[in-house]
Amino acid sequence: MMWKLFIFSSICSIIFAAKLEEVFKWRDVEYAWPNEQIKQEALNNHDYIPANNLPLGLARWKNKLFITVPRWKSGVASSLNYVSLNSSDNSPVLIPYPDFKANAVPKNGEKLEDNHIISTFRVDVDACDRLWVMDTGLADILGSADQHSKPALVVFDLNTDKLLRRYEFKPTDLKESSFFANVIVDVQPGKCDETYVYIPDLGGYGIVVYSWKANESWRIHHNYFHFDPLNGDLNVGGVNFQWTDGVFGLALGRVQNNSYRTLYFHPLVSTHEFSVSTEVLRNQSLATDPNSYNLYKIEGNRGIATQSSASNLDLQTEVLFLTQLQKDGVACWNVNKPLNPENLGTVAQDKEALVFPNDLKIDAERNLWVLSDRMPVFLFHNLDRNQYNYRIFKIKVDDAIANTPCI
Repeated sequence: MMWKLFIFSSICSIIFAAKLEEVFKWRDVEYAWPNEQIKQEALNNHDYIPANNLPLGLARWKNKLFITVPRWKSGVASSLNYVSLNSSDNSPVLIPYPDFKANAVPKNGEKLEDNHIISTFRVDVDACDRLWVMDTGLADILGSADQHSKPALVVFDLNTDKLLRRYEFKPTDLKESSFFANVIVDVQPGKCDETYVYIPDLGGYGIVVYSWKANESWRIHHNYFHFDPLNGDLNVGGVNFQWTDGVFGLALGRVQNNSYRTLYFHPLVSTHEFSVSTEVLRNQSLATDPNSYNLYKIEGNRGIATQSSASNLDLQTEVLFLTQLQKDGVACWNVNKPLNPENLGTVAQDKEALVFPNDLKIDAERNLWVLSDRMPVFLFHNLDRNQYNYRIFKIKVDDAIANTPCI
């Protein structure tokens, strides 16, 4: 009986994986260096150590697919990059954005320009053609942990590639354990000045809210932002590890009649999904009032081993997509249905190509993009550089949810 179950599971894995189109894959990350001499100098000086460059986040704007490479270790050449979707190369070089200089780690007290990016994990593209970057300012995170600049939101005009604003977080936004690895932008077309941004603090168990119009930020606390100690033991890619990551995955629902939206959120170390109206978050006095505690809602439990690093919601179908770290896949949930294991659909599952699906995004054409990168192996062991370790897939949202409980 067990062998039948094994064969069935294997067939299901192949069927699910076949839905996804593999767009790019890399053994090692390479960059579009100005010339070969500069690349060789970077290699000689250990400013570029190929094995230490791990793609993590992504976002699409027109023919650009942005890809982040956090500075987990030394030797990351550029943290914010893109590849052209017009490229015929399935392992294209990464092009630093806005350029190499902005992504360089300063040396010998070198002055940083306002458009600099030290280390970013995830980025977001909004309806106003702006790229929002959460720069941690921290390099060689697992090594010397050098804080070169304050955590900041860095915003670019994608039509001109020019910096629009750099907003450094205030001391009241931060805790000693703060770690910012995600950013979600809340804006409606034609109302660009009324933008709000939500930045989860997975290490300090809070959310920082930023108002573009007021150029002001405030920090929110809630018990639902904390990790679940019963779900902190993970097994991914043959690696067993324990994490305490709090609130991480954020996704915005449709605009309601009152002009607000629902923010769906979850800690990485948790199998629960929660929600709150942006009416609470946008109002600084209400958001920071302890009496607002009961305005947050428990949506439900996804089930065993459903820890998720990222989520995104398709506004047309109201389906929430979530990475599935321990299941090497992607799940979906229609937010109009109760959240439980029966209503959690499997979009994709592949124990080779989807080991640690780290990020996912839905673009303006309703393509679902997924990036996998074997990160636990990278962090705790060494990746086999003879095989493809980093992959990017895409699929139409409607195709992704076909034959699932999410329709």
